[in-house]
Amino acid sequence: MENIFNVRVYGILINDQRQLLVTDEYRFGKMMTKFPGGGLQFGEGTIECIHREMKEEAGIEIKVLRHFYTTDFFQHSAFHENHQIISIYYLVQPVNKLDIEVKEKKFDFNSLTEGAQVFRWISIDSLRKEDFTFPIDQHVSGQLRKFQFSEESG
Repeated sequence: MENIFNVRVYGILINDQRQLLVTDEYRFGKMMTKFPGGGLQFGEGTIECIHREMKEEAGIEIKVLRHFYTTDFFQHSAFHENHQIISIYYLVQPVNKLDIEVKEKKFDFNSLTEGAQVFRWISIDSLRKEDFTFPIDQHVSGQLRKFQFSEESG
């Protein structure tokens, strides 16, 4: 079986109350909490990918503020043994006023069906690695707690 690099691109969207937008999802029979985003498609750049993913997942037009983090350690895919995950994170902000349904409770799906997805806000100040399902997202949550946010960074 051929080994494959699986490139993922995620958006870090933080509101005026220092809350981070996360997505709760049910995929492949598993509940997961992660950053909004997804897989890079062949022929697509990473900036194009995060624009497409944010539009597809949340209907959000975004502006990319800056690169935040790229995976710097080996990580197997949680779903495919022969895939190595490389994740790229960008600080983003919505172009227009955010108009998405946001839930208060974790995994508050209308129905538990494949592909179910809801969004939540988590305070940066109370962010814990355990808030996320996957190791790379957990690592990024630690980086976010240390990051000094300013007007131009988000």
